[in-house]
Amino acid sequence: MKEFEFDFERLKVYEKALDFIDEIFKIYKDLNQEFKYAIGSNMVRAGLSIANNIAEGNDKKSLREKNRFFNISSDSARECVSVLNILKRQKLVDNSLYQELRLMAREITSMLKGLTKD
Repeated sequence: MKEFEFDFERLKVYEKALDFIDEIFKIYKDLNQEFKYAIGSNMVRAGLSIANNIAEGNDKKSLREKNRFFNISSDSARECVSVLNILKRQKLVDNSLYQELRLMAREITSMLKGLTKD
């Protein structure tokens, strides 16, 4: 039996959001308990919010509502960048991964901007 596919699963930005959260989880798993709860869980929630809001927003009939969800998704990507900046300052993430995730977040926010319409 062929697996059913939702419309949002065909979006490139959704795939990028899943790749991004995979990397976020890798960072989270490597954090010690002290930082895992305070900083790591915040980053995981924001990372999950990117993909979840793309999924939820893509089915909205109203353009205004669809844009609202895509904007929330973009805001969550930016929140992840802020947490990454903190992790880098505290030397809790290596520079190459930091740069890679910043680039991924930039691609996601640019793609979401392209999906939102006035």
